Amino acid sequence: MAGPAFRAAAVRVRVPATSANLGPGFDALGLALGLYDDVVVRVADSGLHIDIAGEGSGTLPRDESHLLVRSLRTAFDLLGGQPRGLEIVCANRIPHGRGLGSSSAAICAGIVAARAVTIGGEARLDDAALLELATEIEGHPDNVAACLLGGFTLSWMEAGAARAIRMEPNDSIVPVVFVPGKPVLTETARGLLPRTVPHVDAAANAGRAALLVEALTRRPELLLPATEDRLHQEYRAPAMPESAALVERLRADGIPAVISGAGPTVMALADAGTAGKVEALAGADWAANRLSLDVQGASVLPLAT
Repeated sequence: MAGPAFRAAAVRVRVPATSANLGPGFDALGLALGLYDDVVVRVADSGLHIDIAGEGSGTLPRDESHLLVRSLRTAFDLLGGQPRGLEIVCANRIPHGRGLGSSSAAICAGIVAARAVTIGGEARLDDAALLELATEIEGHPDNVAACLLGGFTLSWMEAGAARAIRMEPNDSIVPVVFVPGKPVLTETARGLLPRTVPHVDAAANAGRAALLVEALTRRPELLLPATEDRLHQEYRAPAMPESAALVERLRADGIPAVISGAGPTVMALADAGTAGKVEALAGADWAANRLSLDVQGASVLPLAT
């Protein structure tokens, strides 16, 4: 295969925040949220230059170790070769280390931008290959599937390959996220999970995860029972006791609330009539944000918008 040719113009990619698990759908269910990172990538004559504004601007590396750059490089290898140089501008709005899919957003932005800046990129790296590549980099498909596809996703591994289906979430659902000031490492939260769980808990979660598909798409009045979890949230509570307590308090008030991903962000699934009330329950230690549902997923946008 001949080496790739690259577009002279910059490309802009927008990627949404995501919430995985959604209670019982551990490592399988994901929801795309209306909070976005924007990345502009241009092929340059030489070198690597990165500008970062917003989240992580003071801590993220500006070299080849940046997750976005590593994802770009991996995608370029599959597309046939590396460009001579890269100029990258990141406008980050997704909080880091809070369970809102910031790493998945960086990965998806990188591979989508690499494909977009490569002439004929879609023929060389189709959407199914994008999902497989993002999953390979991230390690699991739940967040990257929602980030790439938008909406409400169900993902799984089959014969070593990532698969996902996209569903339309009910448009009456209004996510409200409660973001704490301190992060929790995903590795820390995952390390608290036991190797085995009681069969009765596994059976209960299977039923609730199935119910959640119906509740999120067609019958949101079932969201409270559908978001009940016995598989991971209780075990992770010691790493995020304030988050666990907030989930318990919200659910006691009849509000469907879950730990977002590996935490420590808490997400409530409200509606237009209750979102304001739910948002006001944050307290001083939380940043409450009422978000929309994202239905586009990772998108290549005009530079001017």
